[in-house]
Amino acid sequence: MKLIVGLGNPGKEYEKTRHNVGFMAVDTFSNSKNLTFKEKFNALYTETIINNEKIILLKPQTFMNLSGDAVLEFKNYFNINVEDILIFYDDVNFEVGDFKIKKSGSSGGHNGINDVINKLKTKAIKRVKIGISKNKFKLKDYVLGNLTLENLEKLNKVFKITNNIIEDFSNMDFEKLMSKYNGIKNEEQSI
Repeated sequence: MKLIVGLGNPGKEYEKTRHNVGFMAVDTFSNSKNLTFKEKFNALYTETIINNEKIILLKPQTFMNLSGDAVLEFKNYFNINVEDILIFYDDVNFEVGDFKIKKSGSSGGHNGINDVINKLKTKAIKRVKIGISKNKFKLKDYVLGNLTLENLEKLNKVFKITNNIIEDFSNMDFEKLMSKYNGIKNEEQSI
């Protein structure tokens, strides 16, 4: 069983903000499969089967800073191994349209993944960091600001790739997954 987690903030006012690209990645995949979310453990989740393996897609509803609560609850309830969890979230250190898959590391100052690391008590958490770029504004105001139309167009191309990453995560060795997707620009990826 695999757990795919998108990080973000609940509520209409946060839907199109930079901090919600993790939610958007999970939503894009869910929409492509016509999946419907249900509520459990202060989170929205849905299930599907990919390559004969059960996949749970999760969007914590605790706000970003407490994202680890729902991840831990689902991990324990469904008895999912940490190595079978993949987290999608925003990263200001990458340009919009870029992304990077990593198998472990620090939070890099991201409160959502930091809470997941703390609650699961390990930095060895597989993740896909999706670029939202930086600017001169205060970080909190920037990440909670709305994405531009141009940004959304670039991100929609990324989400087509993240759909493929989710499909491959169910049956591909993680090192192979990283080498397949890391280092490519979204326009180079044939979809």
